[in-house]
Amino acid sequence: MPDRPFRRPTAGAAVALAYLAVCAALLVWALVVTATDTSDESMAGVIPLLATAPASFVLLLLPGGTAMVIVAVAVGALVNAAIINWCGRALSRGSGR
Repeated sequence: MPDRPFRRPTAGAAVALAYLAVCAALLVWALVVTATDTSDESMAGVIPLLATAPASFVLLLLPGGTAMVIVAVAVGALVNAAIINWCGRALSRGSGR
């Protein structure tokens, strides 16, 4: 393996990982609340979709039921985390000059 210097993760990467953790927790919470709720009035599934908007809304239009909601939230969270990481790197690169 070539010797590469250790690069510290940027603040954007830490924020992106925290965002992914929050989105995963919201998704698990929504699934648990929806599964344990006896009435059909639970709107808990809306919260993870709003947290991962706008990418999750695009995938939500595809048919598939609960599985597609999970995929939409996961893809939306990954897209938003990549954008957060990119913004963090761009901001830290500009402040070093």
